[in-house]
Amino acid sequence: MKRFLSRLMAIVCVVVIGLTGLSGAANADSLTGKYADDVVDVIEVLSGAIDLTSDNPDRPKLLSEARMKINDFASRYRRNGSVMKLSSFTTMRTALNSLAGHYSSYPNRAVPDKMKARILDEFKQVRISLNRGQ
Repeated sequence: MKRFLSRLMAIVCVVVIGLTGLSGAANADSLTGKYADDVVDVIEVLSGAIDLTSDNPDRPKLLSEARMKINDFASRYRRNGSVMKLSSFTTMRTALNSLAGHYSSYPNRAVPDKMKARILDEFKQVRISLNRGQ
């Protein structure tokens, strides 16, 4: 009887953790799951992050948020077949890869003006593509 109750409790624990734990883990990132809304949110955060100067006191916190947004966006949408073919996604991915590469290679430097202009232009193209439904 004791062995049966022990196994029953183990099964109940697995089921409870499985049902409650997985639903929270699936939404653990900072995005909503609505592609267009997520793209706009990521663009807003990253636009603010690339305008930061090296002496800004909030720089570490804002760069951490920017990296989190880049990682969340990439992990949520990189294998999503419905958005992979969109021009907004490919352009967004190009901008995110450039910015992530800069933050990895030069974490203490501000984004160079030339790169900043290119990324902001790519963000503009992404917004245009989103408005067209692409």
